[in-house]
Amino acid sequence: MNPIHRRDFLAQLALTTSALSLPSLGMAHTGKADEFIQTDTAYGRIRGVRQDGVNIFKGIPYGGRVSGDRRFRRPAPLEPWTGVRDALQVGPPAIQAPRRNEPTPSEDCLFLNVWTPANDNRKRPVMFYNHGGGFVIGSGASASQDGANLARNFDVVVVETNHRLGLLGFLYLDELAGSDYAGSGNMGMLDIVDGLKWVHENIARFGGDPANVMIWGESGGGAKTACLYTMPSAAPYFNKASIESGPGVRMTTKDVAAEATARLLHELNIAPKDWRKLLDVPAADLLAIQTKLPFVAPFLEKNNAKPPMDRKAGGFGPVVDGVALPQHPFDPKAPAISRNKPLLVGWNEDEYTFFAWERKDTDFAKLTFDSLPAKLEPTYGTDAQKIVDTYRKANPNASAPDIFVAISSITMMGLGSVDIAEKKAKQGGAPVYLYNFGYKSEKKVPGTDYAMGTPHAMDISFKFNNEIMPRDGSPPRESFFGGNRPERFAASRHFAELWTSFARTGKPSLQGGPAWPAYNPKTRPTLRIDTTCTVINNRFADELALWRSLGKL
Repeated sequence: MNPIHRRDFLAQLALTTSALSLPSLGMAHTGKADEFIQTDTAYGRIRGVRQDGVNIFKGIPYGGRVSGDRRFRRPAPLEPWTGVRDALQVGPPAIQAPRRNEPTPSEDCLFLNVWTPANDNRKRPVMFYNHGGGFVIGSGASASQDGANLARNFDVVVVETNHRLGLLGFLYLDELAGSDYAGSGNMGMLDIVDGLKWVHENIARFGGDPANVMIWGESGGGAKTACLYTMPSAAPYFNKASIESGPGVRMTTKDVAAEATARLLHELNIAPKDWRKLLDVPAADLLAIQTKLPFVAPFLEKNNAKPPMDRKAGGFGPVVDGVALPQHPFDPKAPAISRNKPLLVGWNEDEYTFFAWERKDTDFAKLTFDSLPAKLEPTYGTDAQKIVDTYRKANPNASAPDIFVAISSITMMGLGSVDIAEKKAKQGGAPVYLYNFGYKSEKKVPGTDYAMGTPHAMDISFKFNNEIMPRDGSPPRESFFGGNRPERFAASRHFAELWTSFARTGKPSLQGGPAWPAYNPKTRPTLRIDTTCTVINNRFADELALWRSLGKL
């Protein structure tokens, strides 16, 4: 089985619904609410709960209907309500397979959740999170990304949205359907913009500062953040961003998106002139067909020679339509529209072990230095031996599986992250900060004696400060990916402090930790986040020089 690369990683995520929902046990409160809290919004009054010093509002509608004649279009206007609306339960996620401890997925999914220390009109930084799951699964209701600890421990306001996903969020109809469907290939992204607009109009009532909003996200959420960083409609509503293990350098082109639409119509036996019949196809049937279609890869490597539609099945993503998404987020250069907005970008050191876990790959752990080149040859051809030799020289104590994981992880997430950092630094505007997350989990990849290390998605619970001693004094439960070692609490505290300080000031800082310099082409500083944080200049110098020589960076 070959390594996974940026062009394939969202396809893999599209097939990991169970993998991503297992650690996401919903947001149901296990403790008793201290009291109910009411507040006004622009659309009516809502009731949430105060629990352990945090006001929590769940399932707040931020957009109107997107079903029926609004399918593939902008939402219907959100209708105001009278009386007090309960905001005590999360709203339904977008159409996908059912998610544990969440409502049944629904086309009408435009709801958001807010965690705040108090509804007191103070101007706290707002951290607007975009959930992962490629562009096809996920929601704002995952336990690992519960925002209560960030709000409580770092005095910030956290917001997370549900928004349209898959072909219901990204089916490109602009060339078939006329002006009412303009931007159809980016409906899911425009939903998120509507969420940002709601924050701008309402978050002051939740103790947040509408003029100090950070957008951030992991995996597919990182790619969504990269898109928002490029979108004119989003620009007024945020002033800093973080792209985590989801380097959205390129998105889907119009011609590839049009081909995906043609294939969908063919699958449904609908003539292009009769495209309106798509409005009558049950959402469940569209979901079933979506998984059969060739994957429209949003993460295209610039030197990738594969035909764009020769992909694994899996889903749809944002379309570079020249209007809603004017350009690829970071190709050929960083977007000028966000020139003055600081950026964090980086990846986890052992991204691949997540995918080994998800697809039950145990063969990688049996690799030897004799078999490793052959493992890499289907992907890298005659360069495979050169890659192995370079990595062995740079990492003399690494095993063959270690090197395979390192190669797979950096090509999947690292090269794009470095590319973004370099282009942002070259732009000469606001600073960009490059990081690696390196805390090592002792949990084993099932079926092997190989430790997970720092897999893809493990950073979520760490940066939300959800790796923490229980407040009631009970023994801590094992972390889904992070393991049992108590050292993880320090790493989580560091990650959360760095991100919340960045949200507050635009410059990440850590009390008692090293100063984190902005990325620059001379020293190329990277912060390695662990129980102790370390600035490493020109990290992976030999490996990155190799990838540059091969045209991969």
